[in-house]
Amino acid sequence: MTWDQMQELMWPATQETFQMVGVSAAVTVLLGLPLGVLLVLTDKAGLLANRAVNKAIGFVVNIARSVPFIILMIALISFTRRLVGTSIGWQAATVPLTIGAIPFFARLVETSVREVDRGLIEAVQSMGGSTWTIVRKTLLPEALPGIVASITTTVITLIGYSAMAGTVGGGGLGTLAVNYGYQRFETAFMWVIVAELVIIVTAVQLIGDFAVRRLAHRGRGGGRTRLLGRGPTTPDQDLVAS
Repeated sequence: MTWDQMQELMWPATQETFQMVGVSAAVTVLLGLPLGVLLVLTDKAGLLANRAVNKAIGFVVNIARSVPFIILMIALISFTRRLVGTSIGWQAATVPLTIGAIPFFARLVETSVREVDRGLIEAVQSMGGSTWTIVRKTLLPEALPGIVASITTTVITLIGYSAMAGTVGGGGLGTLAVNYGYQRFETAFMWVIVAELVIIVTAVQLIGDFAVRRLAHRGRGGGRTRLLGRGPTTPDQDLVAS
């Protein structure tokens, strides 16, 4: 296979991979972020301590995380077909990708939010801050570098899963690698696809690391200093200003 033939096949497959990962990542962050925060809030030492709710959410998350992705894809074929109208292609692959990534991302968010200084939370509480104010003005801003790092890790995981989805017709570079690199013994083409995936993953990691460094640098002496270093005026004004 010539380089021109490879390019004709790789560009549409690369687009499908980006679409697959992009949609899955967006939905994962949208649903996994509040789920991870809820795991922290409903913990026994959380602001909304509720053992039953916490255990129920944790059980569902652990079960979903324990299922290997390839098995999850096969198990969800009928559900995927009813949801998007097909069980093959990148649109279909986004369903198991998202379902598999949400609990993974939620646990990463939980870890990041738990690292927020407890004293800072107590300070906001003493100023009359509500649970929603604490989450919006303290937990999420303070945990933001960790959350961005979690998003980076999740996107990289989704790229790997998207390639795995190619074994069952999920589209993208994975399907290209299976159909040409494996079934047609185009070894050189296989390694070109591997190299492209390595480049994509490396780029995502570099961008994520840069964003984390900028956020961490910006956060030094930022919100925490302003919040704790000002004299008391009106609690709500202090919280909004921070």
